[in-house]
Amino acid sequence: MKTLRLRDGRERSLLRRHPWIFDGAIASGRADPGETVRVVGADGRFLAWAAYSPDSQIRARAWSFDEAERIDAACFERRIVQALALRARLPIDSDGRRLVHGEADGLPGLVVDRYGDLLCAQFGAAGVERWKPLLADLLMRHTGAAALYERSDASVRQLEGLPAATGWLRTPAGGPPPGPDGAPPTTRTLHEHGWRLTVDVAEGHKTGYYLDQRDSRAAFAAAVRQYGVQRVANCFAYTGGFSVAALAGGARQVVSIDASAPALARAEAHVRLNGHDPARHQACDADVNAWLREQLERGERYDAIVLDPPKFAPTAAHAERAARAYKDINRLAFKLLEPGGLLFTFSCSGGIPADLFHKIVAGAGLDAGIDGAIIGRLGAAPDHPATVTFPEGEYLKGLVILKR
Repeated sequence: MKTLRLRDGRERSLLRRHPWIFDGAIASGRADPGETVRVVGADGRFLAWAAYSPDSQIRARAWSFDEAERIDAACFERRIVQALALRARLPIDSDGRRLVHGEADGLPGLVVDRYGDLLCAQFGAAGVERWKPLLADLLMRHTGAAALYERSDASVRQLEGLPAATGWLRTPAGGPPPGPDGAPPTTRTLHEHGWRLTVDVAEGHKTGYYLDQRDSRAAFAAAVRQYGVQRVANCFAYTGGFSVAALAGGARQVVSIDASAPALARAEAHVRLNGHDPARHQACDADVNAWLREQLERGERYDAIVLDPPKFAPTAAHAERAARAYKDINRLAFKLLEPGGLLFTFSCSGGIPADLFHKIVAGAGLDAGIDGAIIGRLGAAPDHPATVTFPEGEYLKGLVILKR
């Protein structure tokens, strides 16, 4: 077994069971990509078993802090069974759910989402990449899914020195099963809080859909109903989940703004799929920042605005630039809101902690000359857990603000 020895004083995070070991913490030791290594302190004391990644700043990711545990097929089977057991206990009102959430489930770099009978997985680190065939077999065995599709095309793969990989990993002998009503094999229709939403795992963001916002969409529908919201702007709308929620809550008019025409086409299809009058929904293919400015110039006003932008700051190094972008869109949104209007504003950037996001939004309100009451705080749905020892897992932050 190859060994990584840490520099003196760099063992503290591992003693707190944080799973990441950065390259600057390592005094000596190397291994092949994804190979399991023994990690020891400067004094030779055992700290963890970890997967080595020679090309990443996160040079190793801990599998286990138990010296007696073997990192083998049985270990990975236990992790998957435990992850599935946790989701079985959670109150998830959907047949789309996250089954494996990386470090939070003891499988650093692995994300697995389930859409009905179809699994979609992302292998984002050298360790899980090395064990991919075994992990794929275990997922099929313990979920009973019909097929498994891989979407390992996120930019984090480049940081790991891994090429992008997409396509079917596991299918029945006759090939991947089609979706309902003869839909393409990569397409499924989800049931979420009484709504129907389609996803194509071969296209779009992440594994095809934002399952982490499931409960926030339900909260938005409830808020639209409670506050009698009539006019809604859903910014960075993607395939219109928040737009469907707004219409379900009773909004009279909803505008979905996104720079992706295919995503907006699916949003319009979602409106029809859920039985809403298409005349109540407008799809706008535009840059959100420019659209917000244009609406201000035209004197438009909205009763509720959703800001759910992409990841502006993947790491803390990007925080300053991202803060300016978050502040600008929130400032414009504050100005566009009617008095008493609702702002649902989010950040999915791991480099922007919750307290900093609050300060950014507060600064946006100050610049806009507007105050508001924070009436809710939102995060990822519970099948995307953060753990006590891995606070970075709490990446999604949301504020619900009632404009004074």
